[in-house]
Amino acid sequence: MDKISVIVSCYNEEESLPLFYKEMERVRIQDFENVDFEYIFVNDGSKDKTLQEMKELRKQDKKVRYISFSRNFGKEAAMYAGLEAATGDYVTLMDADLQDPPSLLRKMYDLIKNDGYDCVATRRVTRKGEPPIRSFFARVFYKLINKISDVEMVDGARDYRLMTKQMVNAIVSMKEYNRYSKGLFSFVGFNTKWLEYENIERVAGKTKWSFWKLFKYAIEGITAFSTTPLILASIIGLIFCVVAFILILVIIIKTLAFGDPTSGWPSLVCIVFFVSGVQLFSLGVIGQYLSKTYLEVKNRPIYIIKETEKDNQE
Repeated sequence: MDKISVIVSCYNEEESLPLFYKEMERVRIQDFENVDFEYIFVNDGSKDKTLQEMKELRKQDKKVRYISFSRNFGKEAAMYAGLEAATGDYVTLMDADLQDPPSLLRKMYDLIKNDGYDCVATRRVTRKGEPPIRSFFARVFYKLINKISDVEMVDGARDYRLMTKQMVNAIVSMKEYNRYSKGLFSFVGFNTKWLEYENIERVAGKTKWSFWKLFKYAIEGITAFSTTPLILASIIGLIFCVVAFILILVIIIKTLAFGDPTSGWPSLVCIVFFVSGVQLFSLGVIGQYLSKTYLEVKNRPIYIIKETEKDNQE
């Protein structure tokens, strides 16, 4: 029989986990009579009773596996750990808050089995329940990154997708420390089908993604899949050099030919501040790429495991 690995990244999800497991079991029993399942819950350094909930589920059901990190390493690390640990023929990534509807899983499985897709991914067509300012910046981000990157990023794309083991192996083979999975999914290619659905609000708990975290994640995506900001910084620098050279010629000509003395201290100060701002911006862009390189060359592990279900065999 085919086997599906369900990977769930968890950070302070003690309220959501039992609800997620109950719904997944309902879908499994109802829609997957001849398919084996395994649930891989990844505890990303939760500060509540998420790990205890995982252990309770393991006692009830041996299909449940869990990985607990030594600290919070982030969702990207949690997803990567789950992908490495998965043993199924097909692998899906889901959130514990049920914003990724398990009811779509059967359709995703059928599309891969019958229509020859390597991956069936999901995207939200609405952002109902999100703050308007977050929705606005999300749309701006996807428009921007699709213009400056060679890898296509689908607006509204979720991490929720069902993939063949071949595609999972390709993703796991990329062991980069600075990870942006939405870009990696596109980078590896493979034949992908997109399913659309309306946004679903969390069943319990609060979102862990603040505006600042999303902003940093967006910067991660841009620096991971585009060097355009570096080119832009170089172009701006070149333009200012040309403008400065022309202005110097104008001042020299006005002084020698017309005896016009130089003046305008306030305007000079404004120009100095503006040019300095452009320089600092360009240095910041370069610094972002240098910092990513610095983290990569140190070759630190993407995550550190503290315990798994194998450490608590009964």
